[in-house]
Amino acid sequence: MSQQKVTPRSEDYSRWYTEVIQKAELADYAPVRGCMVIRPYGYALWENIQDTLNSMFKATGHKNAYFPLFIPESFLKKEAEHVEGFAPELAVVTIGGGKELEEPLVVRPTSETIINHMFAQWIHSYRDLPLLLNQWCNVVRWELRTRLFLRTLEFLWQEGHTAHATAEESEAEARRMLGVYQNFAENFGAVPVIPGRKSESEKFAGAVVSYSIEAMMGDKRALQSGTSHNLGQNFAKAFGTQYLDKNNVLQYVWQTSWGLSTRFIGAIIMVHGDDQGLILPPKLAPTQVVIVPIWRKDEDKARVLAAVDQIKADLGAQVRIEVDDREGFTPGFKFNEWELRGVPLRLEIGPKDLEQANVVLARRDTRQKVTVPQAGLLPHILQTLDEIQSNMFTRAKDFMDANTFDVSDYGQFKEMMQGEEAAGFVRAYWCGDRGCEAQIKEETRATSRCIPFEQDGTQGVCFHCGRPATEKVIFAKAY
Repeated sequence: MSQQKVTPRSEDYSRWYTEVIQKAELADYAPVRGCMVIRPYGYALWENIQDTLNSMFKATGHKNAYFPLFIPESFLKKEAEHVEGFAPELAVVTIGGGKELEEPLVVRPTSETIINHMFAQWIHSYRDLPLLLNQWCNVVRWELRTRLFLRTLEFLWQEGHTAHATAEESEAEARRMLGVYQNFAENFGAVPVIPGRKSESEKFAGAVVSYSIEAMMGDKRALQSGTSHNLGQNFAKAFGTQYLDKNNVLQYVWQTSWGLSTRFIGAIIMVHGDDQGLILPPKLAPTQVVIVPIWRKDEDKARVLAAVDQIKADLGAQVRIEVDDREGFTPGFKFNEWELRGVPLRLEIGPKDLEQANVVLARRDTRQKVTVPQAGLLPHILQTLDEIQSNMFTRAKDFMDANTFDVSDYGQFKEMMQGEEAAGFVRAYWCGDRGCEAQIKEETRATSRCIPFEQDGTQGVCFHCGRPATEKVIFAKAY
């Protein structure tokens, strides 16, 4: 690591975001345009996301599997809406082993097709259902405009795929897994989200209905942070995925798919970060506590490091700890480095602290310092980490609430969406018409983010066209 300051968020938010990622050593640009290299610190954060979600998935009965990277081009063509939706983003292999392939292979943009090909071979009877699978993998989508973590040609994610005997079961599964994502985002990522249904034009290609969790970034733009889709029988009919029911009648299965990607790391950065760099939620942070030993005289060094070793031993089983005992760097230099990297809690200890049997704790979220006794340090640190986690969520939720507005006048909405700055979330009655939605997007560059599950049950008129409307929708400029 080297001492580096980042551009203030207020000066250039986009530049701040990229600098934080590179200088905090989360990721870097790859030689291929639009691709990224995830560095060890960034990958450790992803591993914590994986571990947390894995436990949630397994607790709900899902098992991990793996499916191939390459998909026969003909598979994608079996579901018309699916291939039309993904066609502009496909990477296609036409030569292998120096020879032209008989059939081109698509590098997976998502795995519904190849998984259905296998489901059709595995599912025969109602006794085989429900089939609940998840895979952790990479996917490729040939994006025109890319940004580290948020939108890259290749990214890492998990994609869940399930098959059910009834429409009711698949709908319940799609909603349940969105609830898992909301729980993860809010209680582990400290990222408040709005769960809801996507509009018809914004839904996943090939789905009957799509659901998403939408988060507000620090610049008031929206980020779709996780999606869950009720696929109905669309893919089952395309691939002949059928089962014999209890009456020995052949039926098509009902399906879901759902996914959350490394894009969520971008959400953590933008929701919580500040001008000093990252602020990581304790539950996901690769390092929860960094210990910085301080000494000036050689005779103090051994005593301080011995105390550090004891503290690390006392805390190590329950807290992810790193000790920064590098020589040749000042304490202030180290403090700035670990603030940039977003470590939730810094523990400072020097000769005077040893004499008084104290340590100094510095919180990353508030930058407050307190002196506490070494005795009973573990429960104090655990409590402080919990307080940081809670405070980060509350602060982000307050920001989202303060920048969410109810609007009924389209002229006011257009004024709010003028220029490059994002106005936040706008909640408004909308008629649901595709043409109306397309015109709003063309005129304002704002998109419908979701139709929140939470509705007040009232009726109104569309803020754009004046036709009757029964639901309020979240509109925003988005990543």
